[in-house]
Formats: sequence, C-alpha cells, structure tokens
Amino acid sequence: MSQEHDELFQIQQISNLKPRHFADLIRAAQLIFDPAAGIVGSHIIVDWQEFGIPCDVEENLKSLGQQYRYANPDIPGVIIWSQLTPATRNWFIKNKDELWKFEEAFPPLDED
Repeated sequence: MSQEHDELFQIQQISNLKPRHFADLIRAAQLIFDPAAGIVGSHIIVDWQEFGIPCDVEENLKSLGQQYRYANPDIPGVIIWSQLTPATRNWFIKNKDELWKFEEAFPPLDED
C-alpha cells in the first residue's frame, strides 16, 4: 500500500468519505469545467465563488473535470484523492454531503 492510499484510508475513516462522495465530486468537477455539459451553442458563465468554491479549489476541480470530462464518475477514490490539492481535499471533506446540489443547480443538464 502506498503512503497516499494509507492516508486516504485514514481520512475515510475519520471523515466518513464514501465512493458516492467521490462520484459526486467528479460530477461537480465536470460541471465546473463545462457548465453547459457540451451542449452545442450553449455558453454558461458561472461564478463558482457564489457556490462557496474558493478560486484555488475551482482551478483544481476544473482541471479534474477536464481530465474526466467524459468519464463515468465511479473512479476509485485513491486516484481522485491523489489529484486533489490540500485546499481541495479540505473543501471536499467539508462539503462532501452538499456536492450533489451542483448537479441539481443545472436541471436541464441533470441526467437523473
């Protein structure tokens, strides 16, 4: 086991992070990268700070959203965790139960 994997395991035990939280984070990152979800002719400008996302966290999530733009959100947590900055990790733990709301803020784009 890698040190990062051990760290994630400890964090999961303390913060109660579940696979669904990581999936919600990926879906949120995809929206932050492309709020229009690839809809041709649609251009949406979002002030993510109004959603409580600091600029440095937004940049990290935007990068993650670009990387996993077309991916299924069920990416193993250890892979996602390794790509998060310390600020994004803290923000993620604090907001893990609110991430699903980002998808709901864009109802026409919500696949559910």
